Amino acid sequence: MGSIDRYIFRTTLASFALVLVSLTGVIWITQALRGIDLMTSQGQTILTFLGITSLVIPALVLIISPIALMIAISHTLNKLATDSEIIVMNAAGFSPFRLFYPFFYATCVVALLVAFIAAYLAPDGMRRIKQWDAEITADVLTNILQPGRFAQLDKNLTIRIRERQPGGILAGIFIDDRRDANERVSIVAEQGEVVKNENGSFLVLKDGNLQRFETGKRDPALVAFGRYGFDMSKFGNQGRDVTLGIRERYLWELFAPAEDDPVYKQIPGQFRSALHDSLLAPVYPFAFAVLTFAFLGAPRTTRQSRNFSIGSSILAVFGLRMAGFACSVMAVKSPGAVLVQYAMVAGAIGIGLWMIVGGIVVEPPPGLVEAINRSNARIARLFGRPVTA
Repeated sequence: MGSIDRYIFRTTLASFALVLVSLTGVIWITQALRGIDLMTSQGQTILTFLGITSLVIPALVLIISPIALMIAISHTLNKLATDSEIIVMNAAGFSPFRLFYPFFYATCVVALLVAFIAAYLAPDGMRRIKQWDAEITADVLTNILQPGRFAQLDKNLTIRIRERQPGGILAGIFIDDRRDANERVSIVAEQGEVVKNENGSFLVLKDGNLQRFETGKRDPALVAFGRYGFDMSKFGNQGRDVTLGIRERYLWELFAPAEDDPVYKQIPGQFRSALHDSLLAPVYPFAFAVLTFAFLGAPRTTRQSRNFSIGSSILAVFGLRMAGFACSVMAVKSPGAVLVQYAMVAGAIGIGLWMIVGGIVVEPPPGLVEAINRSNARIARLFGRPVTA
């Protein structure tokens, strides 16, 4: 790699890193704000909040990396064109395809990063989030139930305790259970404690009463009890029964899922879609890089506008990625959509390389230029300004 190649390579990767960190940080903040209830309603610390929300960063990087690479290549090419360096290199014998070499090397680095994230890092982060969430839920009575506060453990289940006493005793317990549409249960107990055994987790209540309001009956059923077990197994599984979804599967697990996997039996199409998404993830950076360079890498003078080429490259990249998302969704039910997705990406790379090798300069159609000039002239006359020749 020559000095010019190293210069372009370093500039592209530096721009890529800056754009990637900036976009990821902004999007991560918006995602992290959704989990602020970890500290408010669930009583978690700031370290737990940051730890859980940061595990989603690899998944964000996986999506943002090709876009950040496109922006970095556009910035580098625009910088080279503004300083007339592309014209000089072309006059010195650098063909557009030869100029693409350092951008190709930078794309290889990005593709390796994306491949590692898609195959292992992003699924591992999603897996850790689910496991961590299960552990938080398992420790619900310790972390969520705060004395004097109403805690909503489920959509229609609210629990409040008056205080915590030594030995893990909970005093002044109130439970409002409306999960059954046909009845509403209200429980008040003097004391309670958590008991865990092979059957699950239970909140054993002592010295209280239970009111059951059944639909269609005017008067509630009132029961006084000395000891009553409230099932908390759903909230105290300690992560033992965590079921991994599609996004929590490593690449090799998607490639060869177990035949007795209940999730695979239920939704095999989503496994197929996720597998090919992971395989294509490191290919998209090459497609984005080729298309961006094809529209912006041809030598131009400083008098030639690059706005049309920049807009065209954005539309081409955006259209390719949106079509890829559409094929990914259709691949769940139609295996043929996978072939369309591969053909589409390969076609985009092939067309881009053809444009690069041919040195094709993307310019706006003459009719469009004339229409814009006439529009500018009318606007200038409207405001009484002379039109420049």
